[in-house]
Amino acid sequence: MKVLLYTFRQLFCVKPMQLLGDCHRKISSSKVCYGYVVNEKVKSALKYRQPIVALESTIITHGMPYPQNSRTASDVEEIIVNNGATPATVAVIAGQVHVGLDYDQIEWLAAKAKDCIKVSRRDLPLVTSQGLTGGTTVSGTMLVAHHVGIPVFVTGGIGGVHRGAETSFDVSADLRELGRTPVTVVSSGVKSILDIEKTLEYLETEGVCVAVFGPSCDFPAFFTPSSGYQAPYCIQTAKEAADMIVSHQDLGLQSGILIAVPIPKTTVTGDLGDIIEVVVQQAVEEAKLKGVSGKAVTPFILERVNKLTDGKSLEANRALIQNNAQIGAQIAVELSQIRSKQTPRQNAMNSKRYEAFERHINTADTTRTRAKCMVDHSRPVVIGGSIADTVVTFKQDGNQLTHSGATYSASFKQSYGGVGRNMADALARLQCNPLFVSAIGKDDSGRSLLNYCSHMDHRGIQEIPDASTASYIAVLKSSGELLYGLGDMDIHNEITVDYVSGFVDDLKKAPIVLMDGNIPVETMDFICQVCQEAAVPGELNLTVYLQVDLCCTCMYRLTSQLVDFLWQK
Repeated sequence: MKVLLYTFRQLFCVKPMQLLGDCHRKISSSKVCYGYVVNEKVKSALKYRQPIVALESTIITHGMPYPQNSRTASDVEEIIVNNGATPATVAVIAGQVHVGLDYDQIEWLAAKAKDCIKVSRRDLPLVTSQGLTGGTTVSGTMLVAHHVGIPVFVTGGIGGVHRGAETSFDVSADLRELGRTPVTVVSSGVKSILDIEKTLEYLETEGVCVAVFGPSCDFPAFFTPSSGYQAPYCIQTAKEAADMIVSHQDLGLQSGILIAVPIPKTTVTGDLGDIIEVVVQQAVEEAKLKGVSGKAVTPFILERVNKLTDGKSLEANRALIQNNAQIGAQIAVELSQIRSKQTPRQNAMNSKRYEAFERHINTADTTRTRAKCMVDHSRPVVIGGSIADTVVTFKQDGNQLTHSGATYSASFKQSYGGVGRNMADALARLQCNPLFVSAIGKDDSGRSLLNYCSHMDHRGIQEIPDASTASYIAVLKSSGELLYGLGDMDIHNEITVDYVSGFVDDLKKAPIVLMDGNIPVETMDFICQVCQEAAVPGELNLTVYLQVDLCCTCMYRLTSQLVDFLWQK
């Protein structure tokens, strides 16, 4: 199927800035997407590429009794902060997915834990649509963390293959999530109530890289440092872990990584570990006798083990999650430092295999070589503008403003837009790996834009020396009403037929080609011609109207709906 999405022809001859005169350009300086509520600290850390650690919330709602659940969650966040990272606890509150909770929200969740739902990937649609509240599991937290761009996630232990799964088919959704979501999970292995051997086999089948954090490959079993089974690998430092994550990202792998951290031996002194294991098996048998099943099993067992050990298991649980938080934060910091030392272009490419291509990127005779280098079967192509946006909001009443040359107090917010860039960003977050073709200046704004978009494949962006990256400034009254907009879009004229012709193979193989109204008319005509010639007779050819001035949130929604439509076909 060849789908071509483009603007109506009458828009082709209208300068993009003319279209913005009657519209308030909705620009967000945050990294909020998919309707998630991201708190300010996490939002800032995402914006400036600072280390972040995602945390699940079932440890608050289902893992521990009150007030230990609240105290543990707060202590874990404090440990992450003290180790140089920003904590981002994920939870669903009144139907809204929150990324990052403040103290009051954690306390509120902890106090009303009995009324909360355990929210996995499968539960998110119902819980959010009905305005319910719940704690996110490992799989639910991984999904959200990946969507907002957090690569490291810390938890106590993951789910696994239950004993007798060959007849019950009881396999935790955590394992499937690890197989399809590129997030690194730091945990103390899996609980001994599970079939650890089959769990490791399942992770291998899902393509999950498993490594023990320590000098040996002994895979931990939550309350005990060793389960008796061996992981494939071991790593001994946070730097080694970060290097592994970087390689994983550079290779474009879509599975996750599991870093298994043994519980500190100082926590399970003497026979405590063995005692807890005996009690765990007793709790398992009690669960069977009482008919406890499904997602109620783990909370039941944890509660019984805590009671039967007079709270010693709870203290061990607190200690291991705190240790995991420390190690996870150190890994996140190392990962951030590695990425900060790379050039924006290295961050964008995320692969050593493109270093040779980088050395020749500015030579005139490499346009078609670049096209061959970038061919990736059946992936979208987006051609359009990349814009550095600034919103200036006056703090005074708009009626008091004059043109006398006076200086007024105002707030400034910067972000990055362009309809093409926004669409490519949305497709990248939907894991569609689009090729983005655009033009920017070889200036500070261009370098910042590339760094901001490091999660995207934008090897099709040409950097032009002695040219300015497209810029748009929206000047608003204190009420939010648009006074006027200022724009420098000349660089989009560099997205020429000659340049785009270097990507003909990509255009012909793409299942969908999108372009915005920023590029020259003759380039649009050329793209349409290539796509029409490549269309397969008898297959659907779709023409859709695309508003030039869409905000990022609307763009995410439009793209998501479009991708769902394509998948259905």
